[in-house]
Amino acid sequence: MQREPLNAAHAQRLARCGIAGIDPGGARLVRFSPGETLLNEGMPIEELLIIVSGRAKVSAAAANGRDLLLCYYVSEGILGDVELLTGARTACTTVRAVTEFVCIALPYAAYAETLLSQLPFVRHVARGLAEKLLDSSRANANNALHAGKERLAAYILRSAAGGAFWEPLTDAARATGMSYRHLVRLLGALREEGLIKKAGRGYRIIDADALRMLARDIAGE
Repeated sequence: MQREPLNAAHAQRLARCGIAGIDPGGARLVRFSPGETLLNEGMPIEELLIIVSGRAKVSAAAANGRDLLLCYYVSEGILGDVELLTGARTACTTVRAVTEFVCIALPYAAYAETLLSQLPFVRHVARGLAEKLLDSSRANANNALHAGKERLAAYILRSAAGGAFWEPLTDAARATGMSYRHLVRLLGALREEGLIKKAGRGYRIIDADALRMLARDIAGE
């Protein structure tokens, strides 16, 4: 993790979140490397993180010790918003960087009271939480109403970078609500149909249009 002072562009990012008139002296730009943990569920959290760029996995632990992959954040959003609003100072999820992940860090001790007094910011946070709730509802509906092959096609399209799908298959299985073994069978079926092909540790998309046809009824696609 690297910390840097903010610049004018970062002040504009804060303004888009409804944050204005604060002393930026205590804020820092934070860079996380791929695979680095930003937050650990149940551990202390000291900063609100406003995402500038990158992708991170967000997961929660179940009572049986397994992790549930909740979502990916890409380029936009806020981490630590629930903790800010509830006053809790322990992280409610685990967040790990998938790519280089860049955030503006605002320590709660210095900024919480001021942020909560700014109505535009509170509205921005409320809108973001509502969108997260809708995304969660859509994901639950997709897992209940659509076949595994359709869910996998949608997940590959969402997660692909540069025409390739490199996500760990254990994560893909959790995110699509199926067993690892069933996921591997479906990937094999997509390969046989010529929609994807094996490429190193991942898969390259061969027929994106066919994948989109499979995923066309999935909410959010």
